Amino acid sequence: MSSDPQLPIPCGEIAIRVQGLSKCYKVYDTPKDRLKAFLVPRLQRLVRLTETGYGKEFWALRDISFAIKRGDTVGIIGCNGSGKSTLLQAICGTLTPSLGIVETHGRVAALLELGAGFNPEFTGRENVHMNAALLGLSDREVEERFDSIASFADIGDYLDQPVKTYSSGMYVRLAFAIIAHVDADILIVDEALAVGDAIFTQKCMRFIRRFQQHGTLLFVSHDMSAVQNLCRNAIWLDQGSIRRIGNSKTTAEAYLQYTLQELYGTEVALESTTGNSAPAPVNKTDVREKPPAVDYDTQVAVFNNLPDASGWATGGAELLGIHLESMERDTAAIFSGGERVRMRIRAIAHKELISPIVGFIVKDRLGQDLFGENTLPFTVLSPRTIKQGQEFKAEFIFNLPMLPNGQYAVMASVADGDLHNHIQHHYLHDALIITVASSKIRWGIVGIPFERVSLEAADV
Repeated sequence: MSSDPQLPIPCGEIAIRVQGLSKCYKVYDTPKDRLKAFLVPRLQRLVRLTETGYGKEFWALRDISFAIKRGDTVGIIGCNGSGKSTLLQAICGTLTPSLGIVETHGRVAALLELGAGFNPEFTGRENVHMNAALLGLSDREVEERFDSIASFADIGDYLDQPVKTYSSGMYVRLAFAIIAHVDADILIVDEALAVGDAIFTQKCMRFIRRFQQHGTLLFVSHDMSAVQNLCRNAIWLDQGSIRRIGNSKTTAEAYLQYTLQELYGTEVALESTTGNSAPAPVNKTDVREKPPAVDYDTQVAVFNNLPDASGWATGGAELLGIHLESMERDTAAIFSGGERVRMRIRAIAHKELISPIVGFIVKDRLGQDLFGENTLPFTVLSPRTIKQGQEFKAEFIFNLPMLPNGQYAVMASVADGDLHNHIQHHYLHDALIITVASSKIRWGIVGIPFERVSLEAADV
């Protein structure tokens, strides 16, 4: 898969090629049927009778085809049971396809289901030697890297205990430590980091970032922000087939809409849609009192993208406008960062909304949620109902963070319900685009203006 999924990849640049891949399992109603399926057809062949079929066919994968370019990072997404793990096992060579071919070019290291490849009776030390050998390392190479593997896993004396005594987090620590030290060309990670603690997850992510500079990564996750953050492209599997393949952002957004539709069932229908209204008028009030301690020298430009924003709607309510305005200056579209701002979102109810919710989330170019808010804190204290045909608006006042250079998208939505049970009636991914340009270095994903920065030396 190249950066443009529609363009062919030269043969010499292919890391993984899957062509017409299908996998079928036989499913039997009872153990007796399984035994019959093993014995009866053989006896019938001996006496030249028509063979009797037992069991049902279950196709875990059907006609999967794609190619991945060397050095690419590709996300694999889909609901549980969609065929993701089966596909990865076929790529790793631990599962034989029923039809089709799988080609990999280079050493493959995989972190699949928890504890896969470990002998529970062996100690961690013994499993390191066994797994590393299976991944192609010689005994000498394992010995040279063993201390580094043990340090990465950081499980202490448990390294000499049977792995059947390990917690799920310790399994992942040891398994990831091994694949991080086998000099793989292709790395496959299947949702395994979900059970790790924060410190170890950060260590793994630093390794993955380094690996991306030279290797090919297949990343399976239900976390769409992580997929957009790590992956350029994504493959969406649904019931064993490829439902969509392409840019990770658009694929993840389509998958999010699909999962919500599955959640809502036949109660409401989510139709893909775009906004069609102009930005709201601007009013301003100057309330800033104290300048920041550091000259951040930033300009933030805001572009209303509502007419072209992608998303979905049920027809129950509609977003009419979203606007960000400064409360400190008269410039309509240029912000400095750190100042007091007002976010206004206008909407109309096409049916009665018992418990309306209006909210927004600011995301970076990789789809990571940076900050946001909704009206639930207000409506919990002051419940209100919106009548059919009635327009309404939400207002959020806050200090704009000091954002690093780049573009940011504002997701806006209007829903009905409560925190745990609600229906998104209109959801737009890129309703507002914020562009930040600064000559100063910013630290972190989201910064804040500091009122005081100092350095003092003690008396000698």
